Amino acid sequence: MKHIKIKVVGKVQGVFFRASTKAVADQMGVKGKVKNEKDGSVLIEAEADEITLEMFVEWCNKGPEKSIVEQVVVEEGELQGYTNFVVIKKNLLW
Repeated sequence: MKHIKIKVVGKVQGVFFRASTKAVADQMGVKGKVKNEKDGSVLIEAEADEITLEMFVEWCNKGPEKSIVEQVVVEEGELQGYTNFVVIKKNLLW
């Protein structure tokens, strides 16, 4: 198991990026969370095995149909032990 933070920059808000990310994460068995940031980016925390995370990041580089992904930044972090994948609706502390 591995934990990564993914910041996705571009036209990624208002294009169902969070909902699509959750659907893909659930399909792949990725655990974690996704939320919109005030700067217009989307922030994802994801946990899975390395191969699954590579495929997940590959999807993040494309995003849903109407998104325009300009940049994806990935950093490793400490495992949080997520049990599911959730969409954070408001900009709350997480």
